[in-house]
Amino acid sequence: MDNLTFLHENATQPDFTLTAVTVFKICVIIPFFCIFMCSIILMLYTFYSQRQLWQSGRYVLFAHMLVSDTIHLLSSIVLFLLFKANVQIPFVYCQLLIFISSVSYMVTPINLATMSLERYIAICNPLRHAEICRVERGWIVILMFWIVSCVPFIAHISLEGPLADKDIYSGTLCRKQSANSSPSQKLANVVSSGLCFAVVATIVLYTYVRILLETRKVRADKASARKALKTVLLHGIQLGLCMLSFTYPVTEDIIQRQDIWFKDHIGFLNYFSFMLLPRFLSPLIYGVRDETFKKHMKRNLPCYSSKITPE
Repeated sequence: MDNLTFLHENATQPDFTLTAVTVFKICVIIPFFCIFMCSIILMLYTFYSQRQLWQSGRYVLFAHMLVSDTIHLLSSIVLFLLFKANVQIPFVYCQLLIFISSVSYMVTPINLATMSLERYIAICNPLRHAEICRVERGWIVILMFWIVSCVPFIAHISLEGPLADKDIYSGTLCRKQSANSSPSQKLANVVSSGLCFAVVATIVLYTYVRILLETRKVRADKASARKALKTVLLHGIQLGLCMLSFTYPVTEDIIQRQDIWFKDHIGFLNYFSFMLLPRFLSPLIYGVRDETFKKHMKRNLPCYSSKITPE
């Protein structure tokens, strides 16, 4: 869970006070998260208020991505605030927060791969699209996302050793060292995350190439094919944003090896740039770019709804 338990400052200080710099960092994160939450609430309200959207497998997957990204950001920021306040919490609650954050982190790239496959089926096998991509099947697939995403964390816990030897209610600071205490755990984390992103990147690339070839073969409905190409390319960009958070442990390790007095501030900038910002941008980019979703979303904005004439 190197990419999720990002807490990197020295935890040996018994001081429970917040410095001015820490308060500033918190004041940077909280407004961004509030803006993100307002946007997510608007998009989810738009999804559930429009029958056309929640009866489409494509938008069901998109709504699920919004929920999983929100869960991931919320759990990660809670961990960040707890550590910044130097608050010790019971070991079992620490592991629960890390579990929620790590599982929701893995769900998003798998969801992106499935959304790309849905566009591939819509263009390359349109006659069976309605049958294959039924909403009922979509909910089953989403359940499978979460089950598969639990596997790396379960493997991580098994490498940690029996929990019976630990006082699960003893106070601890949730941080990187407490989540990855052995080389085998670090290796397992890198392998599981790398394998997940490699498979997802392969699927996105494959669907993009197949749709590209399909646009050259067919003469009719080329506009839909080009639109699907742009959508899959957007999924690739979203995957790239997700992969930025995968590079966080590497950049964090490089920063912590430097003997400079402001390395903690660089570490915060690294965390904000590679962990938070990509998750802020990924769902917002898709929601704003999709014309159908954007049209319905504007109707729910007070500043736009008064200007839109009913159809």
